[in-house]
Amino acid sequence: SEPPPPPCEDQGVYSGPLAAFNEAMFTFNLKLDDWVLHPVASGYAFSAPEPVRTSVKHCFDNVDVIPRFANNLFQLRFPEAGTEVARFGINSTLGLAGFFDPADAWFGLKEHPDDFGLTLRYYGVPTGAYVMLPFFGPSTLGDTAGLIVDGAMNPMSYLLPWYVTLPTSAGWRLGEAVNYRSLHLDQFEEADRYAVDLYGAVQDAYLQTRTHTTKELKQ
Repeated sequence: SEPPPPPCEDQGVYSGPLAAFNEAMFTFNLKLDDWVLHPVASGYAFSAPEPVRTSVKHCFDNVDVIPRFANNLFQLRFPEAGTEVARFGINSTLGLAGFFDPADAWFGLKEHPDDFGLTLRYYGVPTGAYVMLPFFGPSTLGDTAGLIVDGAMNPMSYLLPWYVTLPTSAGWRLGEAVNYRSLHLDQFEEADRYAVDLYGAVQDAYLQTRTHTTKELKQ
């Protein structure tokens, strides 16, 4: 299926009841990106070749299997849920702890990204107002609830004390964010090329993408 079209100048911007908060958080996130995330990601990209960073991405994706598996299961998409289990087994062994993706390259087993926010959308639960989260970026109230539910699926939170799991999870997500940003150094520049204002472009692209993904799940 084709990806959603890039935002354009006549895009619709959903103001919503949280517009003032969202604009403030968007500015905060941009400053955080300008001053911290982008410089760190650029330095990382300079020192680590792209194949290395791609392998790190595979590892992060492999560890995040539980929410993907669970949400495909919640949506009664049993073949996709089974594929996630098979991918995890193959990539954790033949893929050297997930740093490589032989499940796709050798067996044609594609990843099926999913999360609890999409599960809510899949069953027609209202998404609620658009919200720009600090650090996490664009979301909706429903997708934010989904983030919390997906985070609760981390088995570490039940096996280890909170003072271990919190900094470990935070460090893991920070590493994931830096690695992702290093693979998308021109992300905001590409969006801004099509839009009058970057805030509207990010908002519109996020909502269009979530709607598009939900439709794909129902096919």
